Amino acid sequence: MSDVTRARHGRPVHHWRRDLVELAALFTAVAVAEAVANLIGHGPDGPALLVISALVLAATAGFHVWWARRPGHAPPVTDTDTGTRPAVTETRQTGTGADTSGTGDRASTLWRLRTTVRDEPGSLAALCTALAGHRVDILSLQTHPLADGTVDEFLLRAPGELLAGEITRAVALAGGTDTWIERADAHDLVDAPTRVLGLATRTALDAAELPLALRQLLGRCTIRSLPAHPVGGARSPETVPVEGALEDTVMRLRAPEGGVITVERPYLPFTPTEFARARALVELDARLGPRIPRSQDVIALPAGDAITVRRADTGDLEAAKAMHERCSSRTLGLRYHGPVGDADRYLNHLLSPRFGRTLAVQTASGRIVGLGHLLWDGDETEVALLVEDAWQRRGIGGELLTRLVGMAVEARCESVYAVTQASNTGMVAAMRGLGLPLDYQIEEGTLVITARLAAEPESAVTATGWLSGAGESGMAEAP
Repeated sequence: MSDVTRARHGRPVHHWRRDLVELAALFTAVAVAEAVANLIGHGPDGPALLVISALVLAATAGFHVWWARRPGHAPPVTDTDTGTRPAVTETRQTGTGADTSGTGDRASTLWRLRTTVRDEPGSLAALCTALAGHRVDILSLQTHPLADGTVDEFLLRAPGELLAGEITRAVALAGGTDTWIERADAHDLVDAPTRVLGLATRTALDAAELPLALRQLLGRCTIRSLPAHPVGGARSPETVPVEGALEDTVMRLRAPEGGVITVERPYLPFTPTEFARARALVELDARLGPRIPRSQDVIALPAGDAITVRRADTGDLEAAKAMHERCSSRTLGLRYHGPVGDADRYLNHLLSPRFGRTLAVQTASGRIVGLGHLLWDGDETEVALLVEDAWQRRGIGGELLTRLVGMAVEARCESVYAVTQASNTGMVAAMRGLGLPLDYQIEEGTLVITARLAAEPESAVTATGWLSGAGESGMAEAP
């Protein structure tokens, strides 16, 4: 405190020496003012000069008060007294307390914004000042150092009426270049270290989570997994160095099984920090090896039979081939859309958790009678079903499809699609049984049905990702 100090019990203790000095200064000021007034007041224009001086002083004081209270005039808040960029490269939470954006309880919008600025003192302060001028609250900030600048990634809460273009214009005027902005949601409110640890945990529990974890780590991007030896005699992908390769908007990483993982964004270059994080996640997956959760559900079908639904992987290859042998040529043709003799060649790829998730339907004797696949196809997701002839029209197809769509919802997929033949009425009925908006495309007898996942299916999602019961409408014939 400047005027008083407080004693141990909180009472103010006055200093009599300071009071005496202030009193003497007051008397001196009065004496000087009287002398000036007498000197000017006895002149021919003395009274007018006194009035003009008083008006000038009052106007100066008023202008000073107005200037000090301007909204954009206050100095920006920085991490140090020098106003330089904070010396951290991880998330800094700035909006965990009260709402400092001035939006209060009014409608607001979350945005993710990334921009490149010069790495020099004051650049970050200029950005923060520009955002504050539009009542935008900075919830978190990550910095990605580059050789000739710094990429700043913000999570913002802005007034609902503020458009994305207005934010980017303000950032550009403050010195930001290569600016990118998109809507965020509540999932983005988690700070970066916590989010990365969560993604690593998911990847450690399930090898099928790697593509999803990479997508959530890097934002909106396209991820393709190319096997070392593609099915059907396709050309093998070019080899990638052990440390991976980063080329502007494309990064290539060596897949754990020897293939190549390609991650691509349309226009936003990857930073070295993002590349290092993605490489660490892939390395974790490689060290842990193939793995899937071993949970399973026992379900009673409407006809009274009990089946078990569980995750499947390449360890079920022989059992899946045996199911192929029990399926008719028509059933295999409806599923694989090609020569029946080639059906077994696709199983190793389909059962690999590197390319998606597979659910198996198993009888009490341990025999597999149905398979459902959720396949990561770049930035899209495919669902595919196969049910053994003797077990069709018992609700197995609908049960598998409903669970696969529930997994896609948990993975935050925007849609799923199924490729079948127009004559496959069972698959069409199963897709309709989801209760989701559907799009149909037919070309040369091939039917593509796309279900939009803007809302969850009518069946409730449980904590483990399993969905409960499809009714009779979900029965599929040779999907």
